[in-house]
Amino acid sequence: MSKEEALEVQGVVKKALSNAKFSVEIDNGHMVVAYPAGKMRKFFIRILPGDKVTVALSPYDLGKGRITFRHKI
Repeated sequence: MSKEEALEVQGVVKKALSNAKFSVEIDNGHMVVAYPAGKMRKFFIRILPGDKVTVALSPYDLGKGRITFRHKI
């Protein structure tokens, strides 16, 4: 049984939630709850509301995701 590939989508951080989670509006208008990936935490990459980010969504639950990249503005 192989692991399913994550869906990569672009979005904008709308709100910082508690416990290092963020509310992200992806390009098609849906809202997703996302948390920063491990390397982003390791290197202290800060995420603020208004930042453009890349979110990896699981094909099993499209309402949750992992922030893998913060784009330069």
